Amino acid sequence: MRPLQISPETAQKLAKELKVPIEHLMHMPQHILLQKLAELAGQTKDNSTAPAPDQDSGNSGRE
Repeated sequence: MRPLQISPETAQKLAKELKVPIEHLMHMPQHILLQKLAELAGQTKDNSTAPAPDQDSGNSGRE
């Protein structure tokens, strides 16, 4: 299996985001890397779409 064909800068950023050593990242099978990237994207999407606690909860103040 050959190493991933990505730039050194991209490899460093991915290793930091995925919290894996760069050596492991470079020899990681492509399908596993894609799975980890999908999980990471799902986590960031969940964090960015969560409403802030001080936003309107749907109550208009009327009874």
